[in-house]
Amino acid sequence: MNTPVDLPRPQWSEQLERDYSELGQSLEHLLPCLEWPLHLPWIDAIRRLKAQRGAVIMAHSYQAPEIFHGVADVTGDSLALAQAAATCDAELIVFCGVHFMAETAKILAPQRTVLIPDLDAGCSLASSITAADVRRLRAEHPGVPVVSYVNTSAEVKAESDACCTSANAVQVVEAMGCDKVIFIPDRFLGAHVAGQTGVELILWHGACEVHETFTAQQVRHARERFNACVIAHPECPPDVLAEADFVGSTSAMGRWLEREQPQRVALITECSMADNLQAQFPAIEFVRPCNLCPHMKRITLPNIYGCLSVLRHEVLVDEEVAGRARKALERMLAVGRGERV
Repeated sequence: MNTPVDLPRPQWSEQLERDYSELGQSLEHLLPCLEWPLHLPWIDAIRRLKAQRGAVIMAHSYQAPEIFHGVADVTGDSLALAQAAATCDAELIVFCGVHFMAETAKILAPQRTVLIPDLDAGCSLASSITAADVRRLRAEHPGVPVVSYVNTSAEVKAESDACCTSANAVQVVEAMGCDKVIFIPDRFLGAHVAGQTGVELILWHGACEVHETFTAQQVRHARERFNACVIAHPECPPDVLAEADFVGSTSAMGRWLEREQPQRVALITECSMADNLQAQFPAIEFVRPCNLCPHMKRITLPNIYGCLSVLRHEVLVDEEVAGRARKALERMLAVGRGERV
């Protein structure tokens, strides 16, 4: 239960403005000017508190700029954050992302305390499939390995042979060494992967509520109206991907921008991704035909502070489930290291 806790609100001061002038300048093009005085006291309070707690704050690329740039110690896509969790030496992790990501951190760092600022930060993909569904798929396709996207619950991961992210899905599928693989739960990512490998994929019907609503017409409008290059996340529908100049994971998008340095670009993904990349590439103009993830936006500076203050919303995973899920996640990480699985 997401019980509110009454906490004193930190106050703005001119001294805070001076102390954080450099951060303020870096965020001035990413945040409305009226928001900065509201965010700054929370940023200062969180930074002080996490130092006292010895905590590490991890934030996904879809987090708002005041979180991503203001308080996070580790940032990145699902793969980067999973790798960071596996090697983290802090006793306390505050995970600014959705619930399956915090679960993944707990599974890979079982001796650490993992907190999430809002227990209701869910995911449409993770809720689209259950462990029972995976068992039914296995019964229908005996002997066929299961690769699950990390956007799944711990219980689903525990029923899988390996996990993957959008960044390494093709490599993980091919590492199974089979002609046929069950790929769950995102049907659009699965179709994109199927087009890049000779492995036959059996797909589930899940989709991301952020990415599935984009249309090819929006892509054409962004290109024609704004003369923008278009890069899209592989969770988008196939007709959207067909219109894009580049298709890739959140980390791959950043690498493409660094390599190509377009004058103007439209990111077909979650809105905060463009905000956070804007800070990295100030010379690029970002067109934003984007959608907000309502679950990611449940994470706020006040509830991060509340989470740290009273150590609330601990993420726990049944030990037996976690053990089996860990094997699937470790297989994914082994593929990333180039090891045989």
